[in-house]
Parts: sequence; structure tokens; C-alpha cells
Amino acid sequence: MLARKYRPTRLSELAGQEAIVRILTNAIAQERIAQAFLLTGVRGTGKTTTARIIARALNCVGPDGQGGPTPAPCGVCEHCRAIAEDRHVDIIEMDAASRTGVADIRELIEGVRYRPVSARRKVYIIDEVHMLSTSAFNALLKTLEEPPPHVVFIFATTELRKVPITVQSRCQRLTLRRIDEAVLRDRFAAIVEKEEVAAEPAAIALIAKAADGSARDGLSLLDQAIAHTGGEVTAAQVVEMLGLADRTRIFDLFDAALRGKLPEALALLSDMYASGADPATLLSDLLELTHFLTRAKVVPAMLEEPGTPEAERTRGKALSEGLSLPVLSRTWQVLLKGLQETQAAERPLQAAEMVLIRLAYMSDLPTPEALVRQLKDGGAAGAGAAAAAEAAPAGPAPVSAGGGNGGATALAQQAVAEPDPAPQERPEAPTAPEARAHADTEPVAETAAVPESFEGLVQLFWDRKEGRLAVHLTEHVHLVRYAPGILEFRPGALAPPKLAGSVGRHLQDWTGRRWMVSVSEGEAGAPTLAEQRQAAEAAERDEVLKHPLVQAALETFPGAELLAIRRKAEDAEAEADEAEPETVAAESAPKKGDAEA
Repeated sequence: MLARKYRPTRLSELAGQEAIVRILTNAIAQERIAQAFLLTGVRGTGKTTTARIIARALNCVGPDGQGGPTPAPCGVCEHCRAIAEDRHVDIIEMDAASRTGVADIRELIEGVRYRPVSARRKVYIIDEVHMLSTSAFNALLKTLEEPPPHVVFIFATTELRKVPITVQSRCQRLTLRRIDEAVLRDRFAAIVEKEEVAAEPAAIALIAKAADGSARDGLSLLDQAIAHTGGEVTAAQVVEMLGLADRTRIFDLFDAALRGKLPEALALLSDMYASGADPATLLSDLLELTHFLTRAKVVPAMLEEPGTPEAERTRGKALSEGLSLPVLSRTWQVLLKGLQETQAAERPLQAAEMVLIRLAYMSDLPTPEALVRQLKDGGAAGAGAAAAAEAAPAGPAPVSAGGGNGGATALAQQAVAEPDPAPQERPEAPTAPEARAHADTEPVAETAAVPESFEGLVQLFWDRKEGRLAVHLTEHVHLVRYAPGILEFRPGALAPPKLAGSVGRHLQDWTGRRWMVSVSEGEAGAPTLAEQRQAAEAAERDEVLKHPLVQAALETFPGAELLAIRRKAEDAEAEADEAEPETVAAESAPKKGDAEA
């Protein structure tokens, strides 16, 4: 296999691990070798290979047999060849996945006290060390803390969190990072050239991308591609082998879904599925494209980088300019959730189709910022638009696009101010007390007008025979903000906990539109209507008591009290109702504002 044939034999040959190469090179050159190394990283990045290189570097004696530890083993001495062929008696390699018990570790510890047979250092390499049992780890602790000077432990693991902290503290930890895609691409191209196999650069790039930072996985895929083609490795054959989709078709699928063209999007998905593409892989590609467009939106200069293909540069620029960050963020969330559902679904194709449908109907929803801006700045019109936008079902909306295959496609941001008309949602079922209150009322045949003031809103509740709620609104509600369609208040201590929900449901039933009724936590609000009425009556009483005629009456009749205030205009209207029309017309209108006690 290529993964074994081209395994690195020197530190300098480790691809993409410059930091570790520098640390180990300096440590060996200065003879500052740790008693134990802990190599971590994802699969296929070179943990076991690095362990074997360290073993060779510590025991290499050079071609003449007189050399010492070196970061560049010769590869020709007896120790180098024996370690490479896995037959050196002093290099003990143990697989912890199959030997997990404390008895295996005791056997290993028994051999630690003996000096090497022929090598300079005895090296113990334990692969997948996280698989050891707790007892095995505990048995190893003392020896690991104070090993003999001729022993070096090298542990390799992909699950660092499963290694006890007591073991980690006794080791020098080296983390092997994922290998960059560009490094893998160059390495695979060099191997293909050595193997004298013709391969397209695009095919090698696809294999390097599918390797996901693992050199071993990439070389295994390259082996498979060479065997699959039997000759020249082409990008089309690699796409077919890996079950991938063409990048341009991923752009087409993304474009069709966000433009709301569901028939076109579903047809593209079915076509790619029939060609061998995995539905979960397609959604993963859409996720990657969403991330690419978001980065292009934030950092437009990345589109001009030398490694960016021309198709991604042109179409990516058009899509990133036509989409807003909230829409891209929402797309990412829908696709991420949909990918999990597709991977767990019994029929992945159907799950992927549902994700595309959800994505298309999501594309024209207004952003939360747009709704808040409409409600704060738009007043009545903004509130009506936001309510209509919230009530309207989210449907796919065609958006303007540039012409040409692979040309610039612009997705316009959807408008919130003029949403499509939609039927109102059915209100929630009232609670038991509210149901009894509704039972006592007469059916309402007409839709009431939206009150222009909070006082008018309270009067609407009185008119609709909702006296209980009208009393709460009058006596236990401190108004913070009111506009037609919007009510924000601070409830008093005696207000019921579900007052906002009850008021909102009744207003929606009566006016035929959605109301935003909310409770304010920070603002105190205005005095209640009852408190305002009491303050007005007190002010009027003080004004009347200061009237000279009233003061004269109180002085004339000691012990007299002011019981009620009645305007002369009210008396005149009452008399006019009882009199004939001619008499009313002949009388002179009383002057407004006069009062009598």
C-alpha cells in the first residue's frame, strides 16, 4: 500500500508538522530526551510513524557503527533496519486496544528493569493508550514517574481526554495537527509522479480534500483511485468513486433552493442522487458552500486568492453580494440541523428533500432586526407590516438573477413592508374562566376598529362585555407604550399573570389582526387609568373648593360638605332631552365650565 510504502523515515519527512519536527530535532541534538512522550492527534497524521522515528533516532549508530543519537537516522545500520522491519528486540510495540488489562502492564514493567540487549535505549511504544483500564494506568504510574535511564516510553492516542491527568503530567505532550490540504496535494502529486501514474490535478485536489487532514486516509483513497481507473486518474472518476457532486452543480442547487425554485432544486437533488452522490454528502457540501459565502461576505479579498477556482470566484462573488449575513447564518442553521436528520433518517434522500423544502420556504422570512426596526420606527404602519409578515406563511419567493450558465446570480433581500396576504392563524383555545366569560357574551358579527388610544382600547373591552379584563386594564396596568397593534405595559401586583395573553387574544379576535402585547420589566410606566381619574377628580375638587361662591356657601352653612360636582352643561342637556325641540332651540346655551354645588 502507498501508506506503508511512502511512510516517513526521518523527522524532516513528516508533512505539515513543522513545530514537532523542530522540538524533537533540538531535543535530540541537545540530548534533552524526555522520559515519556505522549503523541496526540486525529487518525492518519503520523503518531505511530513519529514514535518509530524517535526510536530510530535514539538508537541509530550510523553507517560506520560509531554514531550517536541523531534527528536524521541513517536507515542502513542494523538498528535502523531492524526497527523499520519491526523485529528489533529492544523496541517493544504494544497495542493497548487488544491488551488493556493490568496483567499486560505488569509484564511490561517486569522487562523495564533489564538493560537493552543491543540498542542504546529500550523504547516502549503503546498505541491507542487511552484503551488501557484504570487499573492498568495505575500500575504504570510509578514506573512512568521514575523509569530507568535506558528506557523511553512513547504513547500514542486519538482520545487525549480519556488519558488520566496523572499520566499526562508525567509525559511530554506533542500534538500532531491536521495536515493542510495544500501540503497533502503536493505530497500526493509527488507520489503519483514516482509511481508513474497519470493523474489530473483536479483529481488529486479532490482526494486531498476528502482526506480531511489525514495523510493515511488520503493515500488509501489514492490507492483506490488508481485501482478504480486502471490508467489515468481523472476528476470525474474520483467524483464517481467518492460519491461526490460536481462543484458547479452544488452552486446550482444552493441557488435554486434560496431562489425558491423547488421543482428545479428537487430535480437537481434527484439527478445527483441517481449519479451516486450521497444525500448527507450533498448537504455537507451545501454547508461548506454556506461557510465559503459567509467568509467571502466578511472578507471579500479571499475570493482573489490564487488557489480559488474561477467558477467559485465568479459565482461566489455574486452570491455573497446578494445574500445578507442573517440569511446566510439562518441557512447554516437549517442545513446543520438537516444534516443531522439526514444522517439519522431511514431514507436519507427524503430527509434531504425536506431540508431543501424547508430552506426554500425559509429564504423569504424577514430577519429579527428588520421586524424590530419596523416596530420601533414604523409606528402603526410598521406594526401592521410586521404583524402581517409574522402572520403570513413563509413561502418561496422568486428573486432576480443574472443570466447565463455559471454567471453572476444575485439574490435580493426580501422586503418586509409588503408581505403577501395570508389567512390569520386560529387563536389558542381560551382557559376555563375565559371560556365561561365568553359564554356570557353575545356573538360578535362585526370586526371592531383598531383603537387609536389606550383609553379607547379599554372602552372596547367594556363595549364587548369583558368587564373583568376592563377592570384589570383600568386599575392594575401601568402603560409603557401604545400604538395601534402594539401594547406594552407593567402589570400591578393584583394583575393576573396571563393578562397579556388574554388581552392579545381578545384584540386579535375583535380587530382581525395580530397584536403584540408585551410586559415591560424595566420601565415603570404611567399611572393607571384609575389613578389618573382620581388625580383629575382631586384636582377638580380643589379647583371647585377655591371658587368664591362655594367658599361663601361653606361659610354660610357650617358643617356643609362638597358631595358632588355637576356641570351646568350636563343639566342643560338633561332638560333639553325632556323639552320640546322648539323650546330647546329658543334657549340660550349655558356657558361651559360653570359649576354649582
